Amino acid sequence: MEYFGNSMAALIDSLARLPGIGRKSAQRLAFHIIQMPIEDVEEMSRALLEARTGIHYCKECCTLTDGDICPICADSTRDRSVIMVVEDSRDMAAYERTKQFKGLYHILHGVIAPLNGVSPADLKIKELLERLKDEGIKELILATNPTVEGETTALYISRLVKPLGIKVSRIANGVPVGGDLEYIDEMTLTRALEGRTDY
Repeated sequence: MEYFGNSMAALIDSLARLPGIGRKSAQRLAFHIIQMPIEDVEEMSRALLEARTGIHYCKECCTLTDGDICPICADSTRDRSVIMVVEDSRDMAAYERTKQFKGLYHILHGVIAPLNGVSPADLKIKELLERLKDEGIKELILATNPTVEGETTALYISRLVKPLGIKVSRIANGVPVGGDLEYIDEMTLTRALEGRTDY
């Protein structure tokens, strides 16, 4: 990319490091950015920096937020007796789009995957167990993806939680095996939630 100069090459290289962005897409984005008004570029730069420095984990559910607790945990109208466990914040957003689930969430930030070096200690399971000490919690819905790792993680959590006397359920298999919740339509997610079973 030397023929564009060092600054352009550095911008393309930076954009190409983003997931799902290849060299051609990075180049296209770079050309778009340099043609934007300088005010828009400055606004984008500020937004990136503020997001990176100001976003952290919610103290309750471990999703990403810029406050002490996220808007969902702060919402007093939510059913605080039910917690849905999901792999990441994108899965939570997918369920929120259905407008069917009125409880709270817990974000694991991954799944147990020994081959990739991810153990239970690397996930937000300890934080989940701490939340479950609240006597008001009646049900835990395991909504990890229907993959080998997702099923392993759900089973692991189920075995930890059942002795606590809390109902543990699993979303129904309307969700295709190997699918990512992030990309599944709202109707399928709603049916999976409604068809959940004891686990």
